[in-house]
Parts: sequence; structure tokens; C-alpha cells
Amino acid sequence: MEGADIYDYIVTGAGSAGCVLAARLSESGRHRVLLLEAGGKDSNPWIHVPLGYVRTFCNPRVNWMFDSEPEPNLNNRVMYQPRGKVLGGTSSINGMIYMRGNHADYDEWRQRGCEGWDWDSVLPYFRKAEDNERGASEFHGSGGPLRVSNQPYEWEIGKLLLQACIEAGIKPNRDFNGAQQEGCGYYQTTTTNRRRWSTAAAYLRPARKRPNLVVQTRAHAMRVLIENGRAVGVEYRTPRGPQTARASGEVIVSGGAYGSPQLLLLSGIGPAEHLHDMGIGVIHDLPGVGSNLQDHFNTYCTWRISRSISLNELHHSIPRQLVAGAQYVLWRGGPMSGNGLYVGALVRSDPSLERPDLQMNISAWSTIDRTRDGIISHPFPGFAISPVHLRPEGRGTVRLKSPDPFAPPEIRFNFLRSDYDMRAVIKGMRIARNIARQNALQMLVVEETSPGSAVMTDEQLADDVRKRGVSNLHPVGSCGMGHGPAAVVDPRLRVHGIDGLRVVDASIMPSIIAGNTNAPTIMIAEKASDMILEDAAAKPAHRAASLQDAA
Repeated sequence: MEGADIYDYIVTGAGSAGCVLAARLSESGRHRVLLLEAGGKDSNPWIHVPLGYVRTFCNPRVNWMFDSEPEPNLNNRVMYQPRGKVLGGTSSINGMIYMRGNHADYDEWRQRGCEGWDWDSVLPYFRKAEDNERGASEFHGSGGPLRVSNQPYEWEIGKLLLQACIEAGIKPNRDFNGAQQEGCGYYQTTTTNRRRWSTAAAYLRPARKRPNLVVQTRAHAMRVLIENGRAVGVEYRTPRGPQTARASGEVIVSGGAYGSPQLLLLSGIGPAEHLHDMGIGVIHDLPGVGSNLQDHFNTYCTWRISRSISLNELHHSIPRQLVAGAQYVLWRGGPMSGNGLYVGALVRSDPSLERPDLQMNISAWSTIDRTRDGIISHPFPGFAISPVHLRPEGRGTVRLKSPDPFAPPEIRFNFLRSDYDMRAVIKGMRIARNIARQNALQMLVVEETSPGSAVMTDEQLADDVRKRGVSNLHPVGSCGMGHGPAAVVDPRLRVHGIDGLRVVDASIMPSIIAGNTNAPTIMIAEKASDMILEDAAAKPAHRAASLQDAA
């Protein structure tokens, strides 16, 4: 450690949470902060174009492109896992839907012993982060770093699909993040001026001019250094070779649901038996590391339509692409200014449920496949309705495949573990079909292209789900918050049994929320930043050296 640079805080991972932490912890100018990111700068132009995420979906320059292990309940198929490997992390390559989850999700966290994480406690942090186009209200913030916008235009196909949802008996809901979640309506997105607004743009870009914040890209964290039960630094590798940085305050792991448990395991923190199998010395036997992995599960129902008003035509027509590109470059208009996912609905698979367990994502395109080879649209106009199961009972794991820090982790989901998991998805498919048969779409729909009109019974639909169902790319929970032997962090996100070490990202969720996970991850980082600074103020002896001392 001699000669290592000294920082108050070292944050590993400049993703949805890491960029927030780096900005907030360096805000006062009193703390020296190092932010490490394994990927590069967010300079790829497709990152900033809303519809450009189809170009980053399988781009190894900005994407980890992980794969799961074969899923036994899905005909042993592998689930492709795109995750951001760039400043902004997955907030730089995701679909940009702004969704917080259900109020009861957070109250449930509190009921599980996670004090301070109930809805009333987290709402101020959602509002603090937000700069909503609709202005400030009881539920929304104005003036925060994260800009949240309405759909840029009222696309014809989006209007028809929303009307079909209403005709199907789903009540309109103008704000999925307001007083109630259930209903149908237009999604808001993390965009501004028809450009993506990732956490790198929202938080990190304004903070990078600060002399007390150091951002290192192409810096792959290899292990957290532990001395006498305390995290004291990070060993990482850059193109210049191995480097070491020392933290006299805290090390904060923010690598996401896959990267955070992987780094803890590489550092000797995790299930002792697994660490022994990998030939890694056990620093702290913590069985919960890499356990409790959860993800939403979904499938796709698609329809062919009679008019050229979908985005499929854009994918297969160079002239249309040229026109769309000109519209966007010259006027920030046209199909590239939106994300193609205009309308959604939150519904219940069973009326007896207290809150929605299905999210119907309704897309202005239909696809043949979405794999590591890319997003491939049908060669004809179409749309898709994707029932997403929000409350899966399956639990998976993240483990090491080898002690090599550069090897991908071993990911297992255990999707469709219960009868309820399958029943909910099948119900979602039937709801999707009911939407598609409404009057608003009667003159538009030509045929159902998947699963197809021949697939009718529950048994046939279940077989189709096993053949085509996929991860919805919302992994959480692998460093779960709480008390007891299965928990990894306490309610202040401190790793149990190791001083000076926290995990701050989606991996700390004790249970998955009902909705997209990016906004909750940003909220987690906002709340964690306050807790970290509060703890530092309460224990000045544990603070790092001042900037003058560090220099």
C-alpha cells in the first residue's frame, strides 16, 4: 500500500448508483473521491439517442454482454444479460422507462426489518433526484439532477394501443409514479430535449470539474483490500497495469447485481465453501453474498398489422432510416426521438391480489428475437405486448466461475420455480390477447404472429413460455439488505462483519420492486449518500485525511 493514492471514498462502478454517489459525496468539496469504471467514456453517439439503445444492446464496447447458465425450467436455454460497461452503466444503455415500483414494495422492506426504507422514507429521495417535466407535486420533484420527460409525441400507434387497453377494461392512469400504480397510460422516460439522460449525464458530468473528484475509466476493480476486518483500499487494473488506491474513509461497491457480489467474492467475502472451491482465502464467511438473485420474467405476444405505422419498417428500410436520421439530427424529431415503448399497463393476474403483479409493456414494434446477436424485427409492420411478471418467486445466485477477476460471473435465475410464476405469465398473455382484439385495433390487426392462434390451452401457452420466455433484465437482490444470516448489508448498507465497506446499488434490494429498477437504484444511491456523510460526521476519527494532508 505504500505510495498508493489516498481518498476519503472509493466507489467501484460508475453505473446508475456509482455516478450518484460520486457526485453527492464530492459535492461539499471536503471529501476526496475516486470513482472507478471498468468501461470507457459515454462518447458513443448511440448512447444519447433515445432509440439508439437497439445499437448498444449487443455492443461489447459499452456492454458486458453476460449470459446466464442454462435455465432448467426454460428448456435449458441461456438468458442473455446486457449490462452497461460505460460511464452511466446500464442507465446508458437501457430503455429509459421511469418507474419507481409500488408504494407497498417499500413498506414490505420495512416489515422485513429494513428500517428507514418504507415508502414515506424513500419518497423524499425520489423527489430529490427528480426534475420532472410535469413540475413539482406531492409525488414528484423539480430541479433535481435526473430529468424525467413525457413522450415526445402522441404517436398514432401508441394512441390506438392505449385506447385498446381502456376498451379492455383497464382504467387510465396518467401517472404510474403517483398516488396509485394500477391502470394504463403513457410511460415517462429519463430523457431531456429528446436525448437520453443517464446518471453519467445527470450527476457525473456536472461534478467532473471538481478537483476533489477523480474519475478513472478502463479501471477494472479486482478486489477490495481488507486489513484487520476493515476495508482500506481497492486493487484495480488499468491499461497501464495494476494499481492500488487507499481509502481512509470507506470503500463503496457499486457494481450492480452481478458485479458487486463478484467483487466481494474475489475479495474473500462470501460463502466459505464456494471461496474454498475457487481457491480464494476466506476473509469473512458471509453466506448471503451472491444469493437472493431476483429478476422479472417476461414473454412477448406479437401481431402483424395492416398499416406502416410501426417501427419495424424503420429497421428494414434504409431510406426510412435516412429520413429518420435527418429528422432527429435537424429537429430532434421523428421516431428516433422516442424509445418505442410508449404505453404500458399495470394489472393483476388475480383479482384477489392486493396490488399489480403484471406490467404490460406495449411496443411500437414486434421482434423475431432479442439475443446477444441483436434485436431483430419482423419484416412487416407490427406491435408487441409483453407481459412482465413483477413478483416472481424464483430465487437465483451469482457465483464465480473462476478466481480470474476478468472472467464473467456465473448467473443462475431459477425462473418459473413455482406454479404461481407460470400462472401469472399465462394470465398476462391472455390479457395481451384481450387488448389486441379491442375495437381500437380491429381494423389494424391482421394476425397474431406469436405465440400464434394455434396456441390456445394453458398447457400450450406454458410450453410456449418455456420456449420463448426471457429475463426482463432487472436483476436485483444478490447482496440483500436486512438482518440475519442471509443478509449481506444492514439497513445503512454496511457490509455485515466488515468495517468501512458498503454496497450501494440494486443488489441490496431485499425483494424486487414492481416496475423498472433504474429509478429505485438512483433513489438508493441518493439515500445512501446521506447516510454515508451522516456516519462520517458522527465519527470524525474515521474520516480520511483532508485534501491538504492527502496531497
